[in-house]
Amino acid sequence: MSGSTTRALGPHSYHPARGLAVSLVRWPTNQTGRQMMRDQPVIRHLATGQLRGALRSGVERYLSVPYAQPPVGPRRFAEPLPPQPWRGIRDATQGGPTAPQPTRRAPGLDIRSIRVPGWVQGDDYLSLNIWAPTDASKAPVMVWIHGGGWMIGSKDNPVYDGHGFARDGVVLVSMNYRLGVEGFLPIPGVPTNLGLRDMVAALHWVHDNIATFGGDPDNVTVFGESAGAFSIANLIASPLCDNLFRRAIVQSGHGLAGFPIEIAQRVVEHVARYLDIPATRSGFMSVEPGAALRALKHVSRRGRIDLRDDHGFDPTFGISRFNTVYGDDVLPVRPLTALATGAGKDIDLMIGTMTQEANLFFAPLGLTSWAPAVLARWFLQSCIAQPRTVLHAYGLGSGKRPGQALSDAMTDLCFRWPAQQYATAHRGRTFMYAFGYQSTACRGRLGAAHALDIPFVFDNLSTVSGTRNSLAGIDPPRWLAKKVHQHWIDFATTGDPGWAPFDHRHANMYMLDQGAERREPNSPAARLLPPTYAGERTG
Repeated sequence: MSGSTTRALGPHSYHPARGLAVSLVRWPTNQTGRQMMRDQPVIRHLATGQLRGALRSGVERYLSVPYAQPPVGPRRFAEPLPPQPWRGIRDATQGGPTAPQPTRRAPGLDIRSIRVPGWVQGDDYLSLNIWAPTDASKAPVMVWIHGGGWMIGSKDNPVYDGHGFARDGVVLVSMNYRLGVEGFLPIPGVPTNLGLRDMVAALHWVHDNIATFGGDPDNVTVFGESAGAFSIANLIASPLCDNLFRRAIVQSGHGLAGFPIEIAQRVVEHVARYLDIPATRSGFMSVEPGAALRALKHVSRRGRIDLRDDHGFDPTFGISRFNTVYGDDVLPVRPLTALATGAGKDIDLMIGTMTQEANLFFAPLGLTSWAPAVLARWFLQSCIAQPRTVLHAYGLGSGKRPGQALSDAMTDLCFRWPAQQYATAHRGRTFMYAFGYQSTACRGRLGAAHALDIPFVFDNLSTVSGTRNSLAGIDPPRWLAKKVHQHWIDFATTGDPGWAPFDHRHANMYMLDQGAERREPNSPAARLLPPTYAGERTG
């Protein structure tokens, strides 16, 4: 915003906001109290009021800045509205509440820094964190959307600390959005895709306000992993996102996993039966978020609900019962169909996967080593026809353990192959990558698993390493983190990450850990998945 200024404050010149709700929790433990004492208060002026952040080592930090009104009371199950102005100076030096969510743990693996321990309660959770170089002007902007299966996650997770990006000249923004029952159930009488609508509202806020922090609103890159990446792939195809971002990075995601509304409403009906309420807006309004979380846990157990289509196929492979839907104003058609007709053609796209994505779901419990074939078949039969054929296509019967065949199949079917289909359908400039760095966690079984790329992208390896149970193992290569981190910055700055654009005829893939290109091998998925799951390149 023109005319806005930055003002550093002396130790006695700060006056707390009058009548304002402030953040409720401490900033994550990787920043100690002693470090916080060295922070210098700094003020930014927004149209909604003054904001107090912290300046340290040339980087300004603003936490839990509202981009929409709290989704509570009459605003629950409603489209997001712009935040109300406040009086005085709003404190933005501490993390804040999260969206309602259950507690999730991963036995055998320490992933606390990429998953919050549970629900941090509070109303004002539709908010952003911002890191900016203190002297930034027209700096590239990167907006992070966290993952977590549309059920868990927070912008405040330690691994998402944006100091490294701001240190290197980028204005980094991370967001919260509604999850689970509150954000991803197509309840009759409620706007669909509320979580995606929150993301759109956050991007509008960034467009209108990021110049105040030295960012360029005409050079915005959205990036995210897992559910965040799937969401971004949908936003690229959405007519509601025209001119909101220029580039997108899709890490371990694609746009092929959404449901038509009628299938997703099976989840609505199941949750409503569990809660003993009508499957309507008024019925869900009568239930507190905590009770809704119990229902979320119930329906998330494998086998509780059948989301297969007429081909016997569930595009989420049972990973999440909560998902985006298409057939509304956010996504009028399937994202792949939209891309094939030119949606998102003006957006530069970078998309890729880990080479052993599904190991995260199976290796920590040792399932890749000891799971019997009957368990592997049972896991697949609820989401795809002929599970025995699928497992044999991925090595069962040829010397590979059943659990590893299952993990390899899930990696390809859920992530790698559909990401390539998405890249093929996108008519704009596209870059593909794969990341094969092998974590030593889980006695070396974890490998290049889902979510391992995040600390490399943020150059925050210290948050996920140091013990044998850490996600990245004991001593991951810091040179590789700096290299990956720079590729992301280069793409956000210029649209060129440093390798050749994707050509669907050659299926060229850049290996981040090797620094070399390869041709993607043929995938059994092409003959195992129903034709409606893929799209054909037109034109």
